[in-house]
Amino acid sequence: MSSWDVTLVGAYGSPYSIKMRAVLRYRRISHRWVVRGSKEDQGFPKPPVAIIPMLAFRDDDGDYSEVMVDSSPQILRLEENYSARSLLPADPVIGFFDHLIEDYGDEWVTKMMYHYRWHHTYVDAIAKAGNMLPLMSDNQMNPEQHREIRDFITKRQMNRTALVGSTDQNRDVIEDSFIRLLTTLETHLTEHQFLLGSRPGRGDFGLFGQFSQLFFWEPDSSLLAARQSPRSVIWAYQVDDLSSLEISENEGWVTRNNLPESLLSLLTEIGRTYAPFLIANEQAIEAEDPELSCLIDGREYKQAPFAYQNKCLNWIREAFRQLSADDQQAVVQILSGTGCEVLFADV
Repeated sequence: MSSWDVTLVGAYGSPYSIKMRAVLRYRRISHRWVVRGSKEDQGFPKPPVAIIPMLAFRDDDGDYSEVMVDSSPQILRLEENYSARSLLPADPVIGFFDHLIEDYGDEWVTKMMYHYRWHHTYVDAIAKAGNMLPLMSDNQMNPEQHREIRDFITKRQMNRTALVGSTDQNRDVIEDSFIRLLTTLETHLTEHQFLLGSRPGRGDFGLFGQFSQLFFWEPDSSLLAARQSPRSVIWAYQVDDLSSLEISENEGWVTRNNLPESLLSLLTEIGRTYAPFLIANEQAIEAEDPELSCLIDGREYKQAPFAYQNKCLNWIREAFRQLSADDQQAVVQILSGTGCEVLFADV
């Protein structure tokens, strides 16, 4: 029988794949890393949706019997299977904030990642991604095939920029949000090792996944990050492999009574950007409107609505409903004035 417990199928240029690889490393879960489309990418059951990362589990006979996609449910599944080095804070209130930060990373910061990779302004980033992405699965690809796939990927991804909100109209909203996030994290990381204390949570890995591309791949955003928040860049290198970090079980988290001001600043940034987007997305879906519109930092933001991000909003609300009455009250009190309170105002 092979020595690994699970196999993660992903890609170097996929923020969610790198996010999950870092989770497995930190939790010291034996695993095999397979690049999608490589010769090793075979023998797995068909996933429910053909996206990455894909996490494959084996049965008692050592055969792959189950696969799942979507990094957030993957993290929770691993929490069910493995107890050591958990990503879930013991305090439900801190756990709710952790959920919110992870979702912000996965669904809002990813707009920054896509923008700095494929917006027409960033010609060097487009050229770099177009050249490198085809070779991830086969570095010995012949030059003609490489050119064909490069051109196909570049055209397809650039045609999708408006779909994820990376337009000329939204450019200032996305880029200013990136700068504010870096500024907030530079302050936070001056005194704190991770977002919620001296150990990482889901939110750390949610941000890290996007930063793995923004800091390590994209030329323009990586220069901005190094200038604006060098601590964030070094933090991202650290989070990539935290297998050597020693922790005490159930210790190392901040508490609801001693939240750092810099963490509250991060939650305020989420309320300033992601929260109004989620509400506008929900309203557009309910009205069957092909375009959502909202004010973010005093500027109009528009894009097509996304059904998946409406699911994210419902998951946030469900997480809030599952809190006790006292914990709900604590969340409302702490988030009052951040802008995040609109997410569960009617729950």
